[in-house]
Formats: sequence, C-alpha cells, structure tokens
Amino acid sequence: ADLRSCIPMEELRNTDVPKVGGKSASLGEMIGGLADAGVLVPGGFSTTSQAYKDFLLQNDLGERINKALDDENIYTDVTKLQEVGKAVRQMVMDQPLPPSFESDLKEQWQRISEGNESFKVAVRSSATAEDLPDASFAGQQETFLNVSGYENLVEKVHECFASLFTDRAISYRHDKGFDHKSVQLCACVQKMVRSEEASAGVMFTLDTESGFRDVVFVTAAWGLGETVVGGTVNPDEFYAFKSTLEKGYDAVLSQNMGSKLVKMVYKPEGGSEVIDTTEEERSQW
Repeated sequence: ADLRSCIPMEELRNTDVPKVGGKSASLGEMIGGLADAGVLVPGGFSTTSQAYKDFLLQNDLGERINKALDDENIYTDVTKLQEVGKAVRQMVMDQPLPPSFESDLKEQWQRISEGNESFKVAVRSSATAEDLPDASFAGQQETFLNVSGYENLVEKVHECFASLFTDRAISYRHDKGFDHKSVQLCACVQKMVRSEEASAGVMFTLDTESGFRDVVFVTAAWGLGETVVGGTVNPDEFYAFKSTLEKGYDAVLSQNMGSKLVKMVYKPEGGSEVIDTTEEERSQW
C-alpha cells in the first residue's frame, strides 16, 4: 500500500480519487494528459487521505469528532448544528499536525518553490467523496489563494482539514446519506498563475445547457478565476465551433458580454480580495 502523506501532482491520475480526492486526481490527470499536447498546467503536490487518517488517530481526534456528530439533534436544530460544527472545527485546529507530516510538507514545499521565498501557491480542499448524480461536493470546503512561505502553507492545509466540518458540509453529508467517517480531506497545493493581472475563467468542452458536444463554451472575467467559479461575477461568454477551430478558421459562433462588475486580486500581505472593476474593463471583452 502507498502510505505516503504527500504525492507530486504529476504522479497522480483520475483513478487516484480514494488516495488524494477528486480535485487532486483530476489535476494530476490534466498535467499528465495535456503535457504531450503542449498545454502547460501548473504543478504542485497533494496531501493524501492516508495523511488525514493519521492526523485523526492522534489523541482520539477521529473518535471525538464522530461522537460529536452522532447527536441527531444537530440535523434538525440549526443553532445546535452551528454550535457543534464550531466545536468540531476547533478540535481539528487545536490538534497539531504530526511532525512527520510537517516534514513531508516542508520537503514538497522546497521542491516546488526551489527556495524562492516569494513563491505563491493555491491550497484547495480535495475530498475523497465522489460527486454523484444527486450529490455534488463542489465549493463546500475551503480554498486559499496567494499563499506564500512554508509556515503559511502548513496553516492553510490545517484549515482545509477543519473545513471538512463546515456547518453546510456536515448537514449536506447527513442529508445525502454519506457517513462522515467515510470522507477524507486532502489538500491540493498548486502553483499560482498571476491571472489577476489579466483574466481567467472556465472552459467546458460542450454546451452546458443542451449537452451539444461540437462546441467549446468559455466564460471569462478580469482577475482570478475564483469569481467565475463561485458565481460572484457575471462573465463574458463565448461559444466556439470545434470543427472550424480545428481547421484554423474563425470559430466563434456567439459571444455575450457580461457586466464583470468585480474582480479578485492579490492582497499585498497575502491572500486575495474582491474589488470593483473600472468602466473601461466592464466595456471590454
């Protein structure tokens, strides 16, 4: 069995969801699958479900969490849910990460940052619960952008672990019949792209409304892509026809200008913030 607590992203594939969660496995697949096509995907590493399990074994943390979440009242009483959720997250944050795990994190951090103190990463939660037709775990756990320095990395990984127990996530797993004990949280650590100096967005390889597969649907806005992903901005939209694109012709079938009222940018001291866009940015594609 692979008992590593951290695995470089380029070693991961889609089949590694139980090991590193959905997000990390998909990114590993992208890095492996697109490298040959000349598409550059920023690298990094993922912590593993094994690391999370080892973390829960300390001081009976896992058992204490399970006991707190066994109280059926929290699923009918919102106040009780908030109270227990907060207590569980505090339990997670009060429990230090195992020293061996921290040293593995340090080794990976040094590998990807190559000693560059100003190196920036995104730290995203990657849960081992698979999205099912009637259950989507997207956006339920934390994402941290513009993270620099080893100490900050450790803190954000720890906070990702705690975010498996947001009130919303606890309630959602219960409603969908997922056993809290069966879901592990991994942290996906990836090099940041300075898209806040330009634009970012989301690309779908089909029309999301009709399922038509011969088009590419692109949504984009100024700044970091988190606003587009989170639905907090109305982005520009483009439809491109695949067969004319392959032949090298102008392939844009339609485009729709969004309001793009805000954008997410780096904060100088680390992290990110949302600011208003200029009139000029709103009127440009």
